[in-house]
Amino acid sequence: MRTKRASLLTKIVVLALLVAAVTAVLDLQGQIAAAEAQKAELEAQVAAQEQTNADLQDAVDHSDDPERKEDLARSKLGLAAPDEQIIIFTD
Repeated sequence: MRTKRASLLTKIVVLALLVAAVTAVLDLQGQIAAAEAQKAELEAQVAAQEQTNADLQDAVDHSDDPERKEDLARSKLGLAAPDEQIIIFTD
């Protein structure tokens, strides 16, 4: 009888360890999925910031361009050349 109890106890311990291992693996899979989602979000933020940096660098590189200055004066300041008229359409 003693060997059967030890055998049953061993099976229970092994089963408990197996359940604990499966639970740990499932938890790790959830953590991995969350980390991959966060990584994708951060990569998108990095790409957006790199585009912003490139746009700013382009603005700095071409800051002396007369056409660029004219475009900025028109779009940001609402200015016009002396021989132009500004027409604003309203709905």
